[in-house]
Amino acid sequence: MQEYKQSVAIREDLKLSKGKIAVQTAHASLLSYELAAPRDRKRWKEQGQKKVVLKVNSLAEIYKLEKEAKKLGLAVAIVEDAGLTEIPPGTVTAIGIGPASAEEVDKVTNDLQML
Repeated sequence: MQEYKQSVAIREDLKLSKGKIAVQTAHASLLSYELAAPRDRKRWKEQGQKKVVLKVNSLAEIYKLEKEAKKLGLAVAIVEDAGLTEIPPGTVTAIGIGPASAEEVDKVTNDLQML
């Protein structure tokens, strides 16, 4: 059986608090989930909703991941913060990729380290 997963990458250069990271991860997960194909969402949910949270060091890395994910036809969502707490409005904080086949998601995120 093919494994499904979702990856979320958080910008480390922003030095977000643990709580802020948790919230941005949740935003990225939900936003990219909503863009995924119904079949992918169903299989991912059946398999326990595997997620990995990774780190990137810059906004440029977020956009690079977005471009690579879109090339593969993966669901991808970029999170822009509302600016109510720690950072200015519109700051890009995270990216969600998938859920999709783990093999496809890994083509985009395999070189990233866990947060």
